[in-house]
Amino acid sequence: MEVFPKVLVLGLPTCYETLQSIYSHKFNFINPNSSNLPLHQFIISNHPPSIRAILCSVSFPLTADFLRLFPSLGLVVTTSAGTDHIDLNECRRLRINVAGAGGLFSEDVADKAVALLIDTMRKISAADRYVQTRNHGGEWDFPLGYKISGKRVGIVGLGNIGMEVAKRMESFGCIILYHSRYQKSSVSYPFYSNIVDLATNSNALVVCCALNEQTKHIINREVLLALGKEGFIVNVGRGGLIDENQLVKCLIEGEIGGAGLDVFENEPHVPQELLALDNVVLSPHCAAFTSESVMSLCELVGGNLESFFSNMPLITPLKLD
Repeated sequence: MEVFPKVLVLGLPTCYETLQSIYSHKFNFINPNSSNLPLHQFIISNHPPSIRAILCSVSFPLTADFLRLFPSLGLVVTTSAGTDHIDLNECRRLRINVAGAGGLFSEDVADKAVALLIDTMRKISAADRYVQTRNHGGEWDFPLGYKISGKRVGIVGLGNIGMEVAKRMESFGCIILYHSRYQKSSVSYPFYSNIVDLATNSNALVVCCALNEQTKHIINREVLLALGKEGFIVNVGRGGLIDENQLVKCLIEGEIGGAGLDVFENEPHVPQELLALDNVVLSPHCAAFTSESVMSLCELVGGNLESFFSNMPLITPLKLD
């Protein structure tokens, strides 16, 4: 009987069901959700030394202690572009390869970022709620939104996603500004090394940088106040990039114009205060996922697993040095 290599599945990645149907003849997917056992017992029952690969989503933190449970582990594949849920230092120390989604989601996330900005500034979701709850005759008296064209859009993190956002906003005639770790010689957009200055000079901020120790709460109260009462913010990066308590406070106090949020600081928890605000558009961390992107993700994850177990170079390896 042929024995397929074991792949431990953690956090139920969005593509898992499709991936399993396509690759179950090549890999033995070990899924804790299929068992009533506590996770630790489930892992012990599946002989940890026999597990050489882990497939995880952003919802499952791979800590150093957890990684050390698997002495033969050689690969972690995450279905996300971000890797803040993985202890990369421990992966480097244990010589565990890591593969991510690369730039697979850049266009879809950028589409969602622009959609959230338009929705928030033009009050599309709020207008829908208004019509559905007030469709009883009489005059409509809906508050005005803001024009998109010509606005100054500050992008926090001009990587793959940020560049796609810039491209889309330029088609609206918007002026692009940005903040990144370094100024990019390949673009002519004005660069701001100080994010408060970026906010001061922007009508809207789109946050799409990676979350790490340096960028946690990069959007704090000072930045939000600099953005101003007619300023808008969109976050398609990670919830921890924004000080969520201060964001809620600024929204309630009218210190900023509105927010479009696909991510939250303590997912899946969403602050109750946000649910009652008409100048906020909320989305359940799904900017990356479309029917097309999920199929492409399955192919990418499967390709990385095949490459690893065939001793071939990974398709989307992370540099850990």
